[in-house]
Formats: sequence, C-alpha cells, structure tokens
Amino acid sequence: MAATHSEYRGYLRNSVDIEAGQHRFHPVQSSEPTYRPLLFGTLAVMGLLQVASSVAILLHLTGYLQEVDLSTVPQRPIEEVQTEPVLNALKDTRKNRRCKPPKDSLPSAHLPIKAHQEFSKKGEPRAITIDWDEVHGYHNRMGYQKGKLLVMESGFYYVYAKTCFRYYKYTPEDSSQAGTLPVDVSNSQLIQYVYHESIKQNSKAQMLMKTGSTMRLNNTSYNMYCAQQGRGLRLEEGDTLFVNVSNAWMLDPEGEGTYFGAIKLGN
Repeated sequence: MAATHSEYRGYLRNSVDIEAGQHRFHPVQSSEPTYRPLLFGTLAVMGLLQVASSVAILLHLTGYLQEVDLSTVPQRPIEEVQTEPVLNALKDTRKNRRCKPPKDSLPSAHLPIKAHQEFSKKGEPRAITIDWDEVHGYHNRMGYQKGKLLVMESGFYYVYAKTCFRYYKYTPEDSSQAGTLPVDVSNSQLIQYVYHESIKQNSKAQMLMKTGSTMRLNNTSYNMYCAQQGRGLRLEEGDTLFVNVSNAWMLDPEGEGTYFGAIKLGN
C-alpha cells in the first residue's frame, strides 16, 4: 500500500508539472493569430488603392476623349465630311494638269526606228545613218531632221542608243530572185556608232560612242544580236546627234529593239 500511495502522489506531481508547462508555452502559440489580421488588412488596403487608381485613370481618360470630341470636331453632315476632301483632291489634280505648261518638263527625246526606209543593199557592210520615227516617238524641246536630234537648250544630257540586228534564211517571193546567191554572214561586223556635231567646231562630226561585235551567223537558223550604249555629256544649243550602223540591211525594224534618245539632266 505504501508503494501504491507513493506512486499515486508521483502521478499527481507529474500531472501538475505537465499542466504548468502547457501554461508556459500557451502564450507562444496564441501569438500566431495576431499576424494574420495585419497581413489581411494590408492586402485589403493595397487592393482598394489599386481599384481606386484604376477608376481614377478611367474617368480621366473618358473625360479627355469627350473634351477632344466636343472641342475639335465641327458639327457637319456626314456626307459633307466624307465627300469634300475627295472632291477637293480631284479639283486640285485637274487644275494642276491644265495649268502646267509643257515647257516646264525637261528637254528629252525618244525615237524608235522608222520601219520603212531605204537601207544599204544586202551584204554591203558600209555604215549608214538610221532614220527615226517621229510619229511613234516624241521629242520635247528638242528638234529632229533627217535622222539627227537637234539640241535646243544647252546643258548636261544623257544620250543613249540601242540597235538590234537579225538575220534568217527565207525563200524569196519574187521568182526573179530565186537564183540569187545567199549572203555570206559567217563573218558579219555589227557595229553601232553615235556621233556628235558641235556647233562650236563648225558642226564637225565627232564619234561619242562605239560598240558592236563580229558575229558568225548561221544561214540555216534565226540569228539576233543587239548593241546598246549610253553616256552623259555637255551639249550646246545647235548641236546635233545621230546614229550610224554597219550592215544596216539586217536592222530589226521593231521599235522596241531599236531606238535612240536623249534627256537633259541639268545645266
């Protein structure tokens, strides 16, 4: 019994110590809930501030747009607002086209080859002057006469020329030419010359450009060769320009391949 009494007293003592220990640690556990309200309050305040700022910006933008619409846009009918700029643009364009005199454009010329003209005889290699077609070409503030471009205004010009040669064997329609021997084109010189006649040098012709090649053409097939060149130079009023070619009887009569021209670039 004495042991039992002692054990009972020890049990009571341990129980009291455990309860005392729990009371000592209780304040530490009870301090955790005090941080949560502070955190939630901070987040709530930040959210309210963000919502308030967004609403303020939205109100400001809405008021600004309304102010611009009321102050800057005149109250006019819709049809007038849509059609007036278009009509004004059309009127201005027509006015400019009518009032712009042709002489405001730079002096220039572009002349295709004249389709029907007398060339040298077949097989004759000597160079002749090409005649150009005024009807299908143009020359503005520049003259033209017998294959020559006439400069009417001094300045710096760009001069260009292109000539195409073609040859193919064909059966003559005239029976009198049936016995004609074919032309030897195995060693043909197809050369283009551009000349300048200066009024300051008594209109003596000087060669400006020269290009071409010696071609070995074939009698049994279609042959074509083109020569093109251009350069800039100073021209005076009264100067003339013209183009000579060898074996002109082989010239391509189409204006897209053979042409001559000049344009003024400046003074």
